[in-house]
Amino acid sequence: MAEFEELRGEDWRRLLAAARRRLDRTGGEVTGSIALAYPSDEELRVVERVTGRGERSSRPGVSLVELDSALRGAYGVGLRRALAWLDRPGPPADARSALEAAMRCRYGGEGWFTGWLGGLSRDGTVSRLVRRGDGDLLGWAAAVLDRLPARHVPLPVLAEWATGDATALSGTPLAGLVMRALLLWQGAPSPGGRAAEFRIWNDAGVLTDDLASQVLVLGFHAREDHTVARWLDDAAAEGIPFRLTLQQLMTGPVTPRGTRIFVCESPVVLRAAAAELGSGCPPLVCTEGHLSTACDRLLSAAAGARIHWRTDFDWPGLRMTAAATQRYAALPWRMGTDDYLGALETGSGDPLEGTRTTAPWDERLPVAMAREDRAAREEWLLPTLLADLRQDG
Repeated sequence: MAEFEELRGEDWRRLLAAARRRLDRTGGEVTGSIALAYPSDEELRVVERVTGRGERSSRPGVSLVELDSALRGAYGVGLRRALAWLDRPGPPADARSALEAAMRCRYGGEGWFTGWLGGLSRDGTVSRLVRRGDGDLLGWAAAVLDRLPARHVPLPVLAEWATGDATALSGTPLAGLVMRALLLWQGAPSPGGRAAEFRIWNDAGVLTDDLASQVLVLGFHAREDHTVARWLDDAAAEGIPFRLTLQQLMTGPVTPRGTRIFVCESPVVLRAAAAELGSGCPPLVCTEGHLSTACDRLLSAAAGARIHWRTDFDWPGLRMTAAATQRYAALPWRMGTDDYLGALETGSGDPLEGTRTTAPWDERLPVAMAREDRAAREEWLLPTLLADLRQDG
């Protein structure tokens, strides 16, 4: 990739350095924008080449999506892979240089890190890697650890961000080296199977399966124009529920077009809304009783939209609603005392379980729930909820 060498030039240096810093803030996600202050003529030509805009500004902006697309068009690789290629460690001449390369990690002076390298040296792993020409794996492992702990970063994204290869941490010797380091870092016992390994990755903020994290939606139109956005638009136009995976949400931004989003807990509510309202249903998101990473990502992107949130009337439901009011500035939807008592008139709930909690939006609600000692499912309010959705649709 000799042509790739032009990215090491002065005209690219500050732009790519800003992109590295942005990726550090986004956890390897290609999103947001960067800017160059007082660029040279050569840097402005690079910005124009990337964006297609001929602006002469003292602080031109470039989105990471534009930069990623430009690199793919020019070199066939995206931003994460290009930066990893530019930053790649060279092959070490011997075990000492391999260890020195690893020690450049920001954790190089910490006990668990030096213990990790000491163990690899004592059992002969470092020498074996160097002899067979894989000594650079120590530098790659350090690059991975440099990016941890993460926040909900899919394993392939972490791998490409650190090494340029999305498969580099999938059952490879590099993955084994990183896992040994994570065990010492977390003070965890050696994993006894894939499920235990997944938990260790998860504790480091890494998602081992971005297809497993999903969110169920109805009536969700996106502002963007890409494949996933078009799927959402088509499903909303037909009034068909759609299940989004985190992997799909990672392919590009998905921003809701509506000004209000309704959130329910039970698929029964969403299914009834699809049957009765169809394409007339406003944006409706179903948590299915758990705030998945996919759901959090979707709602976190809903800047400017008012989120109306509801759950079952039980203690976990109140905690989930209270958390949503803090995290998304959500408004409780039919989550008042009168709503609870009305729901009890249509169903006989099980006794409340768990520890009592508060409801900052209605101080009377937990008092009434403790007095009645019964949980109430949200589908018991289904006619009222559908009326709200119909009025907003």
